[in-house]
Amino acid sequence: MSCQFNFSAGPAVLPKEVLLQAQSELLDWNGTGMSVMEMSHRGKHYLSIFDETEANLRKLFDIPKNYKVLFLQGGAITHNFMVPMNLLNETSASYIASGYWSKRTFSDAKVFGDIKLGASSEAEDFLKAPCSQDWIFSDEDAYVHFCMNETIHGVEYFETPKIKPPLVCDMSSNILSRPMDIKNFGVIYAGAQKNIGPAGLTLVIVRDDLLENADKKTPTTLNWKIQSDNKSMINTPSTFGIYIAGLVFKWLLEQGGLKKIEEQNIKKASTLYEYIDSTSFYYNNVHKINRSRMNVSFRIKNDALTMKFVSEAEAEGLYQLKGHRLVGGLRASIYNAMPFEGIKALIEFMEKFKKNNV
Repeated sequence: MSCQFNFSAGPAVLPKEVLLQAQSELLDWNGTGMSVMEMSHRGKHYLSIFDETEANLRKLFDIPKNYKVLFLQGGAITHNFMVPMNLLNETSASYIASGYWSKRTFSDAKVFGDIKLGASSEAEDFLKAPCSQDWIFSDEDAYVHFCMNETIHGVEYFETPKIKPPLVCDMSSNILSRPMDIKNFGVIYAGAQKNIGPAGLTLVIVRDDLLENADKKTPTTLNWKIQSDNKSMINTPSTFGIYIAGLVFKWLLEQGGLKKIEEQNIKKASTLYEYIDSTSFYYNNVHKINRSRMNVSFRIKNDALTMKFVSEAEAEGLYQLKGHRLVGGLRASIYNAMPFEGIKALIEFMEKFKKNNV
Protein backbone atom coordinates (compact mmCIF):
# COMPACT_ATOMS: atom_id res chain seq x y z
CA MET A 1 0.00 0.00 0.00
CA SER A 2 1.40 3.41 -0.97
CA CYS A 3 2.10 5.96 1.76
CA GLN A 4 -1.06 8.03 2.23
CA PHE A 5 -2.11 10.52 4.87
CA ASN A 6 -5.66 11.45 5.89
CA PHE A 7 -6.04 15.02 7.17
CA SER A 8 -9.81 14.79 7.68
CA ALA A 9 -11.34 16.80 10.52
CA GLY A 10 -13.57 13.85 11.41
CA PRO A 11 -14.23 11.03 11.07
CA ALA A 12 -10.48 11.17 11.32
CA VAL A 13 -7.33 9.10 11.11
CA LEU A 14 -6.92 6.26 13.61
CA PRO A 15 -3.62 4.68 14.69
CA LYS A 16 -2.59 2.00 12.22
CA GLU A 17 -1.79 -0.33 15.12
CA VAL A 18 -5.37 0.00 16.35
CA LEU A 19 -6.85 -0.77 12.95
CA LEU A 20 -4.60 -3.80 12.51
CA GLN A 21 -5.57 -5.19 15.90
CA ALA A 22 -9.27 -4.61 15.21
CA GLN A 23 -8.82 -6.36 11.86
CA SER A 24 -7.16 -9.37 13.47
CA GLU A 25 -9.94 -9.64 16.07
CA LEU A 26 -12.86 -8.85 13.79
CA LEU A 27 -14.11 -12.43 13.39
CA ASP A 28 -12.93 -13.84 16.69
CA TRP A 29 -12.27 -11.74 19.79
CA ASN A 30 -9.95 -13.40 22.28
CA GLY A 31 -10.88 -16.94 21.27
CA THR A 32 -14.61 -16.47 21.89
CA GLY A 33 -15.55 -17.26 18.29
CA MET A 34 -17.50 -13.99 18.20
CA SER A 35 -16.88 -10.57 16.79
CA VAL A 36 -17.21 -7.70 19.26
CA MET A 37 -20.05 -6.50 17.05
CA GLU A 38 -21.94 -9.73 17.81
CA MET A 39 -21.57 -9.75 21.59
CA SER A 40 -24.29 -8.96 24.09
CA HIS A 41 -23.44 -5.71 25.80
CA ARG A 42 -24.43 -7.33 29.09
CA GLY A 43 -22.38 -10.49 28.57
CA LYS A 44 -19.20 -11.19 30.52
CA HIS A 45 -16.93 -10.91 27.47
CA TYR A 46 -18.14 -7.47 26.46
CA LEU A 47 -18.28 -6.19 30.04
CA SER A 48 -14.58 -7.02 30.39
CA ILE A 49 -13.88 -4.81 27.34
CA PHE A 50 -16.05 -2.03 28.72
CA ASP A 51 -14.48 -2.08 32.18
CA GLU A 52 -10.94 -2.07 30.81
CA THR A 53 -11.79 0.80 28.46
CA GLU A 54 -13.07 2.97 31.30
CA ALA A 55 -10.14 2.03 33.56
CA ASN A 56 -7.59 2.99 30.90
CA LEU A 57 -9.35 6.28 30.19
CA ARG A 58 -9.30 7.14 33.88
CA LYS A 59 -5.60 6.32 34.03
CA LEU A 60 -4.77 8.34 30.90
CA PHE A 61 -6.74 11.42 31.90
CA ASP A 62 -6.19 11.09 35.65
CA ILE A 63 -9.93 11.28 36.27
CA PRO A 64 -10.80 11.72 39.97
CA LYS A 65 -13.06 9.20 41.71
CA ASN A 66 -15.84 11.76 42.14
CA TYR A 67 -16.33 11.99 38.37
CA LYS A 68 -18.47 9.58 36.36
CA VAL A 69 -17.51 8.43 32.87
CA LEU A 70 -20.36 7.89 30.42
CA PHE A 71 -20.19 6.32 26.96
CA LEU A 72 -23.22 7.73 25.15
CA GLN A 73 -24.59 8.19 21.63
CA GLY A 74 -25.92 11.07 19.57
CA GLY A 75 -22.71 12.97 18.91
CA ALA A 76 -21.53 16.14 20.62
CA ILE A 77 -24.30 18.21 19.02
CA THR A 78 -26.83 16.22 21.05
CA HIS A 79 -25.25 17.84 24.10
CA ASN A 80 -26.39 21.23 22.84
CA PHE A 81 -29.66 20.27 24.51
CA MET A 82 -28.48 17.55 26.90
CA VAL A 83 -26.36 20.04 28.85
CA PRO A 84 -29.21 22.47 29.67
CA MET A 85 -31.63 19.59 30.24
CA ASN A 86 -29.27 18.10 32.82
CA LEU A 87 -27.93 21.26 34.44
CA LEU A 88 -30.02 24.40 33.89
CA ASN A 89 -32.88 23.55 36.28
CA GLU A 90 -34.68 26.94 36.07
CA THR A 91 -31.52 28.97 36.67
CA SER A 92 -29.18 30.70 34.18
CA ALA A 93 -26.10 29.78 32.17
CA SER A 94 -23.50 31.65 30.15
CA TYR A 95 -21.96 30.60 26.84
CA ILE A 96 -18.70 31.62 25.17
CA ALA A 97 -18.57 31.77 21.35
CA SER A 98 -15.10 31.27 19.88
CA GLY A 99 -16.11 29.76 16.54
CA TYR A 100 -18.90 28.17 14.55
CA TRP A 101 -19.52 25.22 16.87
CA SER A 102 -19.72 27.14 20.13
CA LYS A 103 -21.93 29.75 18.46
CA ARG A 104 -24.25 26.96 17.31
CA THR A 105 -24.23 25.41 20.78
CA PHE A 106 -25.34 28.74 22.26
CA SER A 107 -28.07 29.11 19.65
CA ASP A 108 -29.40 25.59 20.25
CA ALA A 109 -29.40 26.05 24.03
CA LYS A 110 -31.28 29.37 24.10
CA VAL A 111 -34.69 27.74 23.89
CA PHE A 112 -34.19 26.03 27.26
CA GLY A 113 -34.25 29.12 29.46
CA ASP A 114 -32.05 31.97 30.65
CA ILE A 115 -29.06 31.35 28.36
CA LYS A 116 -26.71 34.32 27.97
CA LEU A 117 -23.82 35.04 25.62
CA GLY A 118 -20.90 35.75 27.92
CA ALA A 119 -18.35 36.57 25.22
CA SER A 120 -17.90 36.24 21.47
CA SER A 121 -15.11 36.78 18.98
CA GLU A 122 -17.43 36.71 15.96
CA ALA A 123 -16.77 40.41 15.28
CA GLU A 124 -13.15 39.41 14.73
CA ASP A 125 -14.15 36.61 12.36
CA PHE A 126 -13.35 34.05 15.05
CA LEU A 127 -9.62 34.52 14.50
CA LYS A 128 -9.07 34.36 18.26
CA ALA A 129 -10.81 33.00 21.33
CA PRO A 130 -12.31 35.44 23.84
CA CYS A 131 -9.85 35.75 26.72
CA SER A 132 -11.26 34.04 29.82
CA GLN A 133 -10.56 37.20 31.83
CA ASP A 134 -13.11 38.97 29.61
CA TRP A 135 -15.87 36.40 30.01
CA ILE A 136 -19.05 37.83 31.49
CA PHE A 137 -21.06 35.49 33.69
CA SER A 138 -22.75 35.30 37.05
CA ASP A 139 -21.40 33.34 39.99
CA GLU A 140 -24.96 32.07 40.33
CA ASP A 141 -24.99 30.55 36.84
CA ALA A 142 -25.73 26.84 36.74
CA TYR A 143 -22.72 26.56 34.43
CA VAL A 144 -20.49 28.34 31.94
CA HIS A 145 -20.01 26.59 28.59
CA PHE A 146 -17.11 26.88 26.14
CA CYS A 147 -15.52 24.90 23.32
CA MET A 148 -11.81 24.26 23.87
CA ASN A 149 -10.95 23.72 20.20
CA GLU A 150 -12.85 24.95 17.15
CA THR A 151 -12.28 22.58 14.24
CA ILE A 152 -13.54 24.94 11.52
CA HIS A 153 -11.70 28.11 12.48
CA GLY A 154 -8.63 26.42 13.96
CA VAL A 155 -8.86 28.22 17.30
CA GLU A 156 -7.86 26.56 20.59
CA TYR A 157 -7.76 27.50 24.26
CA PHE A 158 -4.57 26.57 26.10
CA GLU A 159 -5.73 27.80 29.49
CA THR A 160 -8.54 26.52 31.67
CA PRO A 161 -10.19 29.27 33.72
CA LYS A 162 -10.89 28.57 37.37
CA ILE A 163 -14.33 29.97 38.06
CA LYS A 164 -17.09 29.49 40.62
CA PRO A 165 -19.83 28.11 38.34
CA PRO A 166 -19.26 24.61 36.95
CA LEU A 167 -17.28 24.78 33.72
CA VAL A 168 -18.77 22.75 30.86
CA CYS A 169 -16.43 22.05 27.98
CA ASP A 170 -16.98 20.71 24.48
CA MET A 171 -13.61 19.00 24.05
CA SER A 172 -14.51 17.02 20.94
CA SER A 173 -11.50 17.84 18.80
CA ASN A 174 -8.64 18.11 21.28
CA ILE A 175 -9.53 15.62 23.99
CA LEU A 176 -6.56 13.43 25.00
CA SER A 177 -4.17 15.62 23.02
CA ARG A 178 -2.55 16.88 26.24
CA PRO A 179 -2.91 16.47 30.01
CA MET A 180 -5.78 18.34 31.68
CA ASP A 181 -6.66 18.99 35.31
CA ILE A 182 -10.10 17.42 35.33
CA LYS A 183 -10.91 19.04 38.67
CA ASN A 184 -11.22 22.40 36.86
CA PHE A 185 -14.26 21.13 34.96
CA GLY A 186 -17.79 20.26 35.92
CA VAL A 187 -18.52 18.45 32.66
CA ILE A 188 -16.41 17.46 29.66
CA TYR A 189 -18.03 15.96 26.58
CA ALA A 190 -16.56 14.91 23.26
CA GLY A 191 -17.60 13.21 20.06
CA ALA A 192 -15.27 10.27 19.50
CA GLN A 193 -14.68 10.64 15.78
CA LYS A 194 -11.69 12.97 15.99
CA ASN A 195 -9.25 11.76 18.65
CA ILE A 196 -10.88 8.67 20.17
CA GLY A 197 -12.52 6.34 17.67
CA PRO A 198 -15.31 5.96 15.11
CA ALA A 199 -18.33 8.20 14.80
CA GLY A 200 -21.36 7.28 16.89
CA LEU A 201 -19.80 7.37 20.35
CA THR A 202 -19.83 10.38 22.69
CA LEU A 203 -17.73 10.52 25.83
CA VAL A 204 -18.98 12.40 28.91
CA ILE A 205 -17.04 13.05 32.12
CA VAL A 206 -19.29 14.60 34.77
CA ARG A 207 -18.74 15.50 38.42
CA ASP A 208 -20.92 13.53 40.83
CA ASP A 209 -22.67 16.50 42.41
CA LEU A 210 -23.98 17.65 39.01
CA LEU A 211 -25.96 14.48 38.40
CA GLU A 212 -28.96 15.55 40.49
CA ASN A 213 -30.05 18.62 38.52
CA ALA A 214 -31.79 17.20 35.47
CA ASP A 215 -35.14 18.58 34.43
CA LYS A 216 -37.89 16.06 35.23
CA LYS A 217 -38.86 15.96 31.55
CA THR A 218 -35.41 14.75 30.49
CA PRO A 219 -35.77 11.41 28.66
CA THR A 220 -34.00 8.48 30.28
CA THR A 221 -31.41 8.02 27.52
CA LEU A 222 -30.47 11.71 27.80
CA ASN A 223 -30.36 11.80 31.59
CA TRP A 224 -26.78 11.58 32.88
CA LYS A 225 -27.85 10.33 36.31
CA ILE A 226 -29.92 7.48 34.88
CA GLN A 227 -27.17 6.58 32.41
CA SER A 228 -24.61 6.65 35.21
CA ASP A 229 -26.75 4.43 37.42
CA ASN A 230 -27.06 2.00 34.51
CA LYS A 231 -23.38 2.01 33.51
CA SER A 232 -24.21 3.81 30.21
CA MET A 233 -26.47 0.89 29.29
CA ILE A 234 -30.01 2.14 29.71
CA ASN A 235 -30.14 1.11 26.05
CA THR A 236 -27.61 -0.73 23.89
CA PRO A 237 -24.47 1.41 23.76
CA SER A 238 -22.16 1.88 20.78
CA THR A 239 -20.38 -1.39 21.54
CA PHE A 240 -17.92 -1.46 18.65
CA GLY A 241 -17.12 2.24 19.07
CA ILE A 242 -16.32 1.66 22.75
CA TYR A 243 -14.12 -1.31 21.81
CA ILE A 244 -12.14 0.80 19.31
CA ALA A 245 -11.88 3.62 21.87
CA GLY A 246 -10.43 1.09 24.28
CA LEU A 247 -7.78 0.10 21.75
CA VAL A 248 -6.93 3.78 21.22
CA PHE A 249 -6.58 4.31 24.98
CA LYS A 250 -4.18 1.34 25.16
CA TRP A 251 -2.23 2.79 22.23
CA LEU A 252 -1.94 6.16 23.96
CA LEU A 253 -0.63 4.52 27.11
CA GLU A 254 1.91 2.60 25.03
CA GLN A 255 3.08 5.88 23.47
CA GLY A 256 3.94 7.17 26.94
CA GLY A 257 0.66 8.83 27.92
CA LEU A 258 -0.61 12.34 27.36
CA LYS A 259 2.59 14.20 28.23
CA LYS A 260 4.40 12.35 25.47
CA ILE A 261 1.50 12.82 23.07
CA GLU A 262 1.48 16.55 23.80
CA GLU A 263 5.19 16.78 22.93
CA GLN A 264 4.48 15.09 19.60
CA ASN A 265 1.49 17.35 18.91
CA ILE A 266 3.49 20.49 19.66
CA LYS A 267 6.23 19.34 17.30
CA LYS A 268 3.78 18.56 14.49
CA ALA A 269 1.81 21.80 14.79
CA SER A 270 4.79 24.11 15.28
CA THR A 271 6.60 22.59 12.29
CA LEU A 272 3.62 23.17 10.01
CA TYR A 273 2.88 26.69 11.30
CA GLU A 274 6.55 27.66 10.98
CA TYR A 275 6.55 26.60 7.36
CA ILE A 276 3.32 28.51 6.61
CA ASP A 277 4.71 31.65 8.28
CA SER A 278 7.97 31.38 6.34
CA THR A 279 6.23 31.86 2.99
CA SER A 280 4.38 34.69 1.32
CA PHE A 281 2.39 32.13 -0.65
CA TYR A 282 0.41 30.62 2.27
CA TYR A 283 -0.95 32.34 5.36
CA ASN A 284 -2.80 31.76 8.63
CA ASN A 285 -4.51 34.72 10.33
CA VAL A 286 -5.45 33.07 13.64
CA HIS A 287 -3.88 34.86 16.61
CA LYS A 288 -0.77 32.90 17.53
CA ILE A 289 -1.83 32.37 21.14
CA ASN A 290 -4.93 30.54 19.89
CA ARG A 291 -3.56 28.57 16.95
CA SER A 292 -4.97 25.06 17.17
CA ARG A 293 -2.59 22.13 17.46
CA MET A 294 -5.27 19.83 16.06
CA ASN A 295 -6.75 21.77 13.11
CA VAL A 296 -4.33 23.92 11.15
CA SER A 297 -6.35 26.21 8.90
CA PHE A 298 -4.48 28.07 6.17
CA ARG A 299 -5.02 29.78 2.84
CA ILE A 300 -3.25 30.49 -0.40
CA LYS A 301 -2.80 34.20 -1.18
CA ASN A 302 -4.25 33.46 -4.62
CA ASP A 303 -7.48 31.78 -3.53
CA ALA A 304 -8.18 30.65 -7.11
CA LEU A 305 -5.49 28.01 -6.61
CA THR A 306 -7.23 26.37 -3.64
CA MET A 307 -9.09 23.61 -5.48
CA LYS A 308 -6.07 22.89 -7.64
CA PHE A 309 -4.08 22.42 -4.43
CA VAL A 310 -6.67 19.99 -3.06
CA SER A 311 -6.78 17.99 -6.29
CA GLU A 312 -3.03 17.73 -6.69
CA ALA A 313 -2.56 16.88 -3.03
CA GLU A 314 -4.97 13.96 -3.36
CA ALA A 315 -3.05 12.73 -6.40
CA GLU A 316 -0.03 12.47 -4.10
CA GLY A 317 -1.88 10.67 -1.31
CA LEU A 318 -2.65 13.68 0.89
CA TYR A 319 -6.38 13.59 1.55
CA GLN A 320 -9.11 15.83 3.02
CA LEU A 321 -7.23 19.14 2.94
CA LYS A 322 -10.16 21.23 1.75
CA GLY A 323 -11.34 23.77 4.33
CA HIS A 324 -14.83 23.61 5.81
CA ARG A 325 -17.53 24.69 3.39
CA LEU A 326 -18.50 27.63 5.64
CA VAL A 327 -15.09 29.29 5.58
CA GLY A 328 -13.28 27.84 2.55
CA GLY A 329 -9.51 27.77 2.34
CA LEU A 330 -7.52 24.75 3.44
CA ARG A 331 -7.27 22.76 6.66
CA ALA A 332 -4.94 20.04 7.89
CA SER A 333 -6.32 18.15 10.87
CA ILE A 334 -3.37 16.58 12.65
CA TYR A 335 -4.82 14.64 15.55
CA ASN A 336 -2.90 12.27 17.81
CA ALA A 337 -2.80 9.48 15.23
CA MET A 338 -1.23 11.64 12.50
CA PRO A 339 2.46 10.69 12.36
CA PHE A 340 5.15 13.33 11.94
CA GLU A 341 5.87 11.77 8.53
CA GLY A 342 2.49 13.12 7.42
CA ILE A 343 3.54 16.66 8.32
CA LYS A 344 6.79 16.29 6.40
CA ALA A 345 4.95 14.91 3.37
CA LEU A 346 2.47 17.81 3.47
CA ILE A 347 5.19 20.45 3.72
CA GLU A 348 7.12 18.86 0.86
CA PHE A 349 4.01 18.99 -1.29
CA MET A 350 3.22 22.58 -0.24
CA GLU A 351 6.72 23.67 -1.20
CA LYS A 352 6.51 21.94 -4.57
CA PHE A 353 3.07 23.41 -5.23
CA LYS A 354 4.30 26.87 -4.34
CA LYS A 355 7.25 26.63 -6.74
CA ASN A 356 5.01 25.43 -9.55
CA ASN A 357 2.41 28.16 -9.07
CA VAL A 358 4.27 31.35 -8.22
